[in-house]
Amino acid sequence: MGAVRATVITVSDRVSRGEAEDRSGPAAALALGTLGFEVDVVVVPDGLDEVENALRVAAADANLVVTTGGTGLAPRDLTPEATRRVIEREAPGLAEAMRSATFGSNAFGMLSRGVSGVVGETLIINLPGSVSGATESLDVVGPALVHAVELLLDRPTEH
Repeated sequence: MGAVRATVITVSDRVSRGEAEDRSGPAAALALGTLGFEVDVVVVPDGLDEVENALRVAAADANLVVTTGGTGLAPRDLTPEATRRVIEREAPGLAEAMRSATFGSNAFGMLSRGVSGVVGETLIINLPGSVSGATESLDVVGPALVHAVELLLDRPTEH
């Protein structure tokens, strides 16, 4: 795969206000870099409009957009709802695989409401906001991401 752009969007009120360090975004970016993606990381506060806008901007420039954070049950965890506003087609197998990989090892994994889907030629995936949740999720779906992007770009694949 030639260089393909990816954007990691960290969704966090505290990080966006400078009250906490973004650790999950850089960790996700590192994992995507090992898969061959050129990665940018941006930070936005929680909230439907903020996340939706960031997703639309990122999808206009990248073929993979990964969010970290905002997928739980707290009132401001609205990343899945913002993602549904943007995607045209869901890719539920990715979110299902990430959640199922945590069964038996992380009791909180089942609380993630993350979704995945496609807008145009861009795949969007919601990851949990913790470093371990984000990296473990990418470990699960990583092998499929390159192939998924190649399909979206209508490039020849080995499959």
